[in-house]
Amino acid sequence: MKTSAILVVLLAGLTSGLGANFDIRNETEFKKLLPAEAQLKQIGTNFGFVEGPVWLKQDGGMLIFSDIPNNALKKWTESGGIINFRKPSHNSNGNTVDRQGHLITCEHTGRRVAIRDDEGKLKTLVSDYRGKKLNSPNDVVVKSDGTVWFTDPPYGIKPEEKEQDANYLFRFDPKSGQLAAMARDFYMPNGLCFSPDESKLYVADSGKPHHIRTFTFSRRDGFKPTGVFCVIDNGVPDGIRCDAAGRIWVAAGDGVQIFAPTGELIGKILMTETPANLCFGGADGQTLFITARTSLYAINVSTRSAIR
Repeated sequence: MKTSAILVVLLAGLTSGLGANFDIRNETEFKKLLPAEAQLKQIGTNFGFVEGPVWLKQDGGMLIFSDIPNNALKKWTESGGIINFRKPSHNSNGNTVDRQGHLITCEHTGRRVAIRDDEGKLKTLVSDYRGKKLNSPNDVVVKSDGTVWFTDPPYGIKPEEKEQDANYLFRFDPKSGQLAAMARDFYMPNGLCFSPDESKLYVADSGKPHHIRTFTFSRRDGFKPTGVFCVIDNGVPDGIRCDAAGRIWVAAGDGVQIFAPTGELIGKILMTETPANLCFGGADGQTLFITARTSLYAINVSTRSAIR
C-alpha cells in the first residue's frame, strides 16, 4: 500500500454502543486535530431534525441548537442535560453570537434574522429586502466589525411563497440598518464562516455544485469572489466552521470532513447519521458539537474556533 493511500482507523470503546471511523487522508495533519483517546459521544437523541449549534459562554457555558420541525431552540449543559430554551422558535435554523454575546437566530417560518437582547427579549434584525420578504434565512455569522452575514435559500418555505428573485448571500449592518446583497449566483447558499484574520469568507452551496466557495476582502478590490475552495465528494456541504489554524470543518454526507487552508482534504470523522451542522465549544473550547438529523454528538478535539 502506498503511503498516500487512505487510512481507515476504527475508533473503539465509544459510549452508547456507537461506532465511528476515521477516514484519514493526511495522517500527520489529522493527528494534530484529534487526541488519541477521542470518542464520539451521542449526548442527545429523538429530535425531529437538529441544526444550528452555537456555544454561549454565559452562566458557565451552554450549547444552543435548533430542532427545526419541533419548532424549538434547545439548550444543553453538562450538568443539566437538554431542555427547551425557546419554544416556539419560528422553526429556527442557524444560530450565532455577536461580539457582545447576544444570540442571533435565523428563523424559517419567521422569515427573519432575530437577536436576543440583554433582557432576553427577541427582536427583528432584518426580515425583508427591497420591500419583499426574505426566503428563509438559513445560517449566519458575525464579523468583528459587527456586520451580520447570512444565507437565504428557500428551504423553509413553499415554492409559491418565495418573493426574492435569487438565493442571496446577505450582509446586514446594524449600525446603519442597511441590508446588502453580496452574491446572488448560488443555487442553495448554506453554511458560512470567516478565516481567522477575516480576510476570507467561506460559503457552502448545498445545491447542484455541492462545493464551498471563497470570497476575499481587500482595500484595493473590496469584497470579491475568488473561486471554489473545495468540492464535497459525498453528499453536500451544510454547516461549516473554521478553526484557529484556518482549517475548514464541514458537515457533509458521510460525516465531518476536514480541509486544510489550501483546500486539501485532511480526513473525515465518519458518522452513521448525516450531520447538518457543527460548532466548537465546551469549557476549554475544544469540544466539537455536531447536530446530525435526530441526534446531538460531541467529540474532543485539539483545536478551537477561529472566532476569538
